[in-house]
Amino acid sequence: MLSYKESLKILRETNALLEGHFILSSGLHSSRYVQCAKLLSNPKKAEIICSSLCEKIKNAFKTIDIILSPAIGGIVVGYEIGRQMSLETIFAERIDTKLILRRGFDIPKNSKVLIVEDVITTGKSAMECSELIKKNNSQLVGYACIIDRSNENLIIKDKIISQLKLEIDTFKENELPSALKNIEAIKPGSRNLSK
Repeated sequence: MLSYKESLKILRETNALLEGHFILSSGLHSSRYVQCAKLLSNPKKAEIICSSLCEKIKNAFKTIDIILSPAIGGIVVGYEIGRQMSLETIFAERIDTKLILRRGFDIPKNSKVLIVEDVITTGKSAMECSELIKKNNSQLVGYACIIDRSNENLIIKDKIISQLKLEIDTFKENELPSALKNIEAIKPGSRNLSK
């Protein structure tokens, strides 16, 4: 199993964890920015991180029948965890602001389902997935992610298995610490970039 330090090193090497001055999609400012897509675009390093996460998942949960991930961020990590654990993996897609199962995906009745995400911040998508599990008369086993950066924002009350727990402070524009005031702010992320 990878140590916290080894995991952090891989995130930095793949630019999945950036440091500087960032304006988040919420409008808040931060000195750190997480973009797991950068890690997942590097299959060998993603495999190493996910292998370590698989060990943690196996230690935490006895039986898992199926993995469910929210699109789009959870698809690749869900697939990789499923591949390594030889489990069926499906994903939910957002249509008109609601996560649903499409593409012929279903959750067989009485299945034990693990929700897998890349990053959990508020837990909103993961909680929506848990509602799909209930609706399909199945059991939520738990939650797993590469990065848990939930801090106090979390709506999930169950334990989350993560490869890394990161505390990332955020600030309103009028409350920036002096260290951030001296660095030009950039807007990273899928909601902010046109490329």
